[in-house]
Amino acid sequence: MAREEVEAAYAAAVVEGSGVIVERYVRGSEHRLLIVGGKLAAAARGEVAKVIGDGQSTINELIDSQINSDPRRGAAEEFVLDIIDLSDNPVARLEVSRQGFTPDAIPPAGREVLIVRSGNHTDDVTDLVHPETAATASLAARIVGLDIAGVDLVCEDISRPLDAQRGAIVEVNAGPGLLMHLKPAIGQPRPVGRAIVDELFPNGDDGRIPVVGVTGSFGKTTVARLIARLLCLSGKHTGLACSDGLFVDRRCIDQGNGANWGSAHRILMNRSVEAAVFENGSDSILSEGLAYDRCQVGVITNVEAAKHCGRYYIETPEQVFTVLRTQVDLVLPAGAAVLNARQPMLVDMAPLCDGEVIFFAVDPDLPSLVEHRAQGRKAVFVRNRQVILASGQDEKAIVSLQGIPMTDGGRDDFQIENVLAASGAAWALGIGSEIIRTGLETFTLA
Repeated sequence: MAREEVEAAYAAAVVEGSGVIVERYVRGSEHRLLIVGGKLAAAARGEVAKVIGDGQSTINELIDSQINSDPRRGAAEEFVLDIIDLSDNPVARLEVSRQGFTPDAIPPAGREVLIVRSGNHTDDVTDLVHPETAATASLAARIVGLDIAGVDLVCEDISRPLDAQRGAIVEVNAGPGLLMHLKPAIGQPRPVGRAIVDELFPNGDDGRIPVVGVTGSFGKTTVARLIARLLCLSGKHTGLACSDGLFVDRRCIDQGNGANWGSAHRILMNRSVEAAVFENGSDSILSEGLAYDRCQVGVITNVEAAKHCGRYYIETPEQVFTVLRTQVDLVLPAGAAVLNARQPMLVDMAPLCDGEVIFFAVDPDLPSLVEHRAQGRKAVFVRNRQVILASGQDEKAIVSLQGIPMTDGGRDDFQIENVLAASGAAWALGIGSEIIRTGLETFTLA
């Protein structure tokens, strides 16, 4: 290769802006191997783009009639191949120049002119890839740190190991295109979308973390903090956005009022968070909405309608009901609403829940709670100064009120209700009774 050709190649490459690498020449065709979760999902082989002279047409005209006329080519994303335009493709112009032509030159009849060497992945070759080559591509993706990668390699025969033919990997792409595998010109389409979804959400996982929303007139901050504490004790890295601030586990990330949409989204964007608890005041619900589309558990501590009236045109108990029911509306079918059985408005919300409903009340003989249990449903209440988890008529005492500091030895009915609400939420989350007991005995309001 002459010095002038090297200089021209450098000039064409440097405008890409990522530096210029000089590598050894590798003989063969370009291939793209899609690696998903360490396994080969699909492979495509590239073809060179070339024209054949007719003795009358320029190279630009031949490109339009012989290459760009291919229905697989277009400017939009849904086309497998791109339109070739020499005016904005310096690499293609250089290739044409190396063969002694300009874009307006007329090649002799029958003369082949190479236009583009790479980037035209058209043929599916997934079933031909040698196992060693697939393993090498998988290793390249893993070394770079990618679960999903497009590995470009050059070789003469994809069915043979790379070492046996001096083939080589030339690039690893973090955002590989999929159309070449979905719409190959030759060969069968590959279900690469399904492979990627199965990798991201294995074993039917929907990608959700447990989300708990807490609303009500009073006690929601305390209940949210207590639920977050119980989740931490269960081993989950827990995010909490409440009026006391923004927390990850027991570390305060941001002081001040965190019971709002923005703080909740900060928690949801934190990749270390494995469970999240959000306090939702009625003002925040009305002005910003809830920060999540569904939740595992929705808790409503209590309702004093007058506290919510007078703002945002909320004037009646029925309108308050409409605001607070949103927390119940978002409960997943596999989740639970935890509702105060002492208040008729909250009892009336039970049918709105897609999941199960857990009632809580200090009084075990409350008619709504008794009826709920008679239907085989769950409830949390106090009997003989013990916190009881009941499923139908089965009862289990988990902790004495005397051992729960925040209840003042069982004398503070308001805080006892908060304990029951948090215990019901923890139960719905699958947290064991021993962890609930430990959390209640060690939690303080300070």
